[in-house]
Amino acid sequence: MNKVHLYDKILAPIVTEKSTNLSEQNKIIFKVPSKANKKNLKSNIEKIFKVNVTKINIINKKTRTKVTRGKKVKVRGFKKAIITLKKGQNIDLTTGI
Repeated sequence: MNKVHLYDKILAPIVTEKSTNLSEQNKIIFKVPSKANKKNLKSNIEKIFKVNVTKINIINKKTRTKVTRGKKVKVRGFKKAIITLKKGQNIDLTTGI
């Protein structure tokens, strides 16, 4: 499989305070396309980063409206994947891919 196709299933890492705390438990959070599934994600992440994935949880964030400065604004939904790695392995997101 071509490297370009491997990166199609990973849009961006999600770096927040909560995701940083989860990294202590060998968990990494990525934003993924809406058509991504666990089987493809597992194989792609193992090939790209050369790590062993033990578990994948996928969460759908739905589109919602919120009020900012008195106006209703749509916040687009997205899909995120929480990837659990084998104990002792990690992915360093600061170096880039």
